[in-house]
Amino acid sequence: MSQAFEIVTVDASNVQQSGFFCYKSKPKSPGYQRKLSWLHQRFAEGMRIKLACTNGRSIGFIEYIPGEYAWRVLDAAGYMVIHCLWVVGKGKGQGGGSQLLETCVEDARRAGLDGVAMVTSRGNWLAGAQLLLKHGFEAVDAAPPAFQLLVRRFGRARPPTFPTNWDERLQRYGDGLTVFRSDQCPYLDNAVAVVQKAGQAQGLSTTVVELQSAQEVRDLAPSAYGVFGIAYKGQLLSYHYLSEQDLSQRLVGTSSL
Repeated sequence: MSQAFEIVTVDASNVQQSGFFCYKSKPKSPGYQRKLSWLHQRFAEGMRIKLACTNGRSIGFIEYIPGEYAWRVLDAAGYMVIHCLWVVGKGKGQGGGSQLLETCVEDARRAGLDGVAMVTSRGNWLAGAQLLLKHGFEAVDAAPPAFQLLVRRFGRARPPTFPTNWDERLQRYGDGLTVFRSDQCPYLDNAVAVVQKAGQAQGLSTTVVELQSAQEVRDLAPSAYGVFGIAYKGQLLSYHYLSEQDLSQRLVGTSSL
């Protein structure tokens, strides 16, 4: 059964007190502090974060920004782009995700934009397509290994698109172990440390590519997710966090090719 959640807007004036949902228990960690600094720059570009709350506790959030400033690998000028939509624990199945999504759609309409877009994927923490399809979104493009571009258009404007030069992007970085990161996600400090540790165990040095702007993400990132990726020998090993054991197995498997 759905319930009405209180929707709290997080902006530059209250993010220090309200947080941004993720890593709430570790506000002094490097990942949290990097994300906090990143957000202060993004708020000036139209970034919005909304928390779904019940009884004074947040159970989910949505983060979105105008497409020109989106930290995803897509061409979405004129659209609002959702970075993250996440509901956890007992909040799932209660309508919080739908309420957050519709809040974003309403903001995009009020801003006179052409619609709302989101990069989705199967089989991991990144949001899947099911909720968006229920709310009038449609799949308009796909990218390897399992990304879909979901869009809700308000009119007949050209839909957003992914680039197609994924292999070319990977080849730029040669055969070495390369990890791409940004400050958009506070968990990436730990994810990068895992890559470096797993690489060291295999006798590999790790090159870290720090993505400092939305344009760099669009130009350099090897997957549609954009803000994190692991490349080795011209292959995308992952675009999300891996345990050290899982990554070690992938490194060994790729080395034998």
